[in-house]
Amino acid sequence: MKNNPILLIALTVIAMTSCTQTSDQVQTDTPLRDYFQLKIFSFETAEQEALLDSHFQDALLPALHRSGIKNVGVFKPIEGLNENTHYTIVLIPFRSLEQFEQLPALLENDSLYQQSGQAYIDAPHDDPPYTRIESMILRAFSATPLLVTPELTSPRSERVYELRSYEGATEKLYNLKVEMFNEGESALFQELEFNPVFFGEVLSSAHMPHMIYMTTHSDTTAQQKNWDAFVNHPEWERMKELERYQNTVSAITKYLLYPTKYSDY
Repeated sequence: MKNNPILLIALTVIAMTSCTQTSDQVQTDTPLRDYFQLKIFSFETAEQEALLDSHFQDALLPALHRSGIKNVGVFKPIEGLNENTHYTIVLIPFRSLEQFEQLPALLENDSLYQQSGQAYIDAPHDDPPYTRIESMILRAFSATPLLVTPELTSPRSERVYELRSYEGATEKLYNLKVEMFNEGESALFQELEFNPVFFGEVLSSAHMPHMIYMTTHSDTTAQQKNWDAFVNHPEWERMKELERYQNTVSAITKYLLYPTKYSDY
């Protein structure tokens, strides 16, 4: 039977249409995942801390809001619950990496930001507003793709924002820990009302490979109660014994924080 040119063209069009629909369907079914920049500003003096607070409150957060970036968190360590207390943590959420890349230019062209942030921006080399900035870029887990703003009613000074960093000995073990969260651990945090803000894969930092997540509690009593419920939960007891997830965490860094008065949450 000879090839029919018209039939071949028709079949080709059908195949191309089918492939396009499949691609569109995959894109539709793939949830958007937030990105975050986590910045740790270390300082040595009370004057540096005061300048940072003034800059964040009066210049940076208003500029971020003007650029369409909401839910910016600014946190400080709770006295007595951290080894080091000379730092402030800023959490900036982004809808995409493109938005992250565009931010420096937006701030540079924001005359109000440049004016209100002048003391910070033009600080002299021998009197800087911080000693160093540690900056990390994160992408939300697939199972928890969006940042969630917690609805706590306790006074800000009593709240506990718990930031945990888990490092893996190898990329494979790290990926298994991320899988463990996506397959059930993050859902357990939600079930037990840890009020998680985000679970994120760290894409770039000085401590690779590792992940970071943040949960929130009304106060230290609620935090301890929540963790007691977690470690004794049957689902956690089951998951932690699975051979697949053994030795997936090689180091844990924990920060116990409270939100500043000007933080968005």
